[in-house]
Amino acid sequence: MEARAKHSYIATSPRKMRLVIDLIRGKSVDQAIEILHFNTKHASKDAEKVLRSAISNLYNKDEDTKLTPADLIVKEAFVNQGPALKRISPAPMGRAFRVRKRSNHLTIVVATKS
Repeated sequence: MEARAKHSYIATSPRKMRLVIDLIRGKSVDQAIEILHFNTKHASKDAEKVLRSAISNLYNKDEDTKLTPADLIVKEAFVNQGPALKRISPAPMGRAFRVRKRSNHLTIVVATKS
């Protein structure tokens, strides 16, 4: 049994989010929540929210069996690039530099260990 949660248009760059997601891929759910909760990176707050949503989706999907976070693993976790907002920053001598504010889409899949 598995369930997924997706959060789109997160306002951090995909590269920064991948640093956090690589820490939890393949770990048990209770260990992954602990890693994300005590991580100092800003992206870990969004990742923890999506992980908790995936766990909740699995509980709602299979209400008959009694599952605990120790019985679950993070089966898949990946980050895709979202759209980039293009802004202009003033530069010397009347020029303008382009600033790309990147976003990402985060997907986490949790499953039972068996």
